[in-house]
Amino acid sequence: MASWSKGRVVGIIVTLAVVAALAVGIGLRMSKRAAAETPGGGPTVTLEFAADDVATVEARALSRWLPVSGTLQPVNQTTVKAKVSGEIRQVMVREGEAVKAGQVLARFDTSDLDAKLNDRVGALESSRAQLALAQKTHAQNLLLLKQNFISQTAYDSAESNLSVNQGALKSLEAQAQLAKNALRDAVVITTLAGTVAKRHIQPGEKVNFDSPLFTVVDLVRMELQAMVPANDIPEIAIGMPVELAIEGFGERRFKGEVERINPMTEAGTRAILVFVQIPNPDAVLRGGMFATGRIRLAAGKPVPTLPDTAIRSEAGQNFVWAIDNGKLLRRIVVIGKRDEAAGRTELKTSLPSDMLILASRFDNLKDGAPAIVRAPSREKEKAAAAT
Repeated sequence: MASWSKGRVVGIIVTLAVVAALAVGIGLRMSKRAAAETPGGGPTVTLEFAADDVATVEARALSRWLPVSGTLQPVNQTTVKAKVSGEIRQVMVREGEAVKAGQVLARFDTSDLDAKLNDRVGALESSRAQLALAQKTHAQNLLLLKQNFISQTAYDSAESNLSVNQGALKSLEAQAQLAKNALRDAVVITTLAGTVAKRHIQPGEKVNFDSPLFTVVDLVRMELQAMVPANDIPEIAIGMPVELAIEGFGERRFKGEVERINPMTEAGTRAILVFVQIPNPDAVLRGGMFATGRIRLAAGKPVPTLPDTAIRSEAGQNFVWAIDNGKLLRRIVVIGKRDEAAGRTELKTSLPSDMLILASRFDNLKDGAPAIVRAPSREKEKAAAAT
């Protein structure tokens, strides 16, 4: 009984050992299968990138732009005002009509002005007759004085009378000329060719001297008045090009240039007015339109740059993917100014000039992953050489 029990025990132990060995083998095989099915545990994959996918740090002079905005106004505009007082008899133009220099815009009623001119002309003729008589009397008295037929006092009286009549004639001539000017000014004309922007009067309306009658604008040249911070003024010069986007014109861009710079800051601000002139030969731009744009500043010294597409941003940090010693490296960088036209960004973090930086967008990249850059094929090299 005791010997049977010992042999049985030994058999059981052997059986358990075999089962355990089988279990370990199965576990190892399942572990390998799971590792093979798991991305992180599979065979290492080396990422391959084309030569066009990478870039290096290059020193370039970036174009710099200063943003501006403001309202458009015609460079040349005028308000035609009344030079006489009276009633408007006729208005020749309406708002929006084109006018030429010297064109008649309106006429005043001239009844009173005609009467005043006739009165001044009549007084002038009378004065001339009186002067002629005074001159004749003076000449006779001078002859009599020489012959001692009259006293010096009598001659002096005749000479004084002549001077009075001469002065009266000059005064009446001036008054007559003023009456003629008033009659001429009763016809309202414009000295500026352009478009009637505002008509301030109606026929039959009575207006006073110096009252506004019409506003005429010339749309051939427009002007943008932009407020620029005083600390940016040293970088602005007359003639610098300006690119403008104007509300209502979509993607169309208008060209202009800096024409004038105010010598003083605006009251209560630290800003200075910069005047930008915009040619408008087809008169599509109108006064009051709002424009936003930028002034192209002079390019500075060359600085290290990368293509915009190489700069990534995440959680408020800027970084690049570099390929170094066959591995991907995530490098935090500090960037500076950006040149939108060239599509490049200033790099303030020092990186080796020969370090390869991913310039194309890729997802699911991992720091430390193996990576290489494929050399361009001979066909591509030949095509590049041919171009």
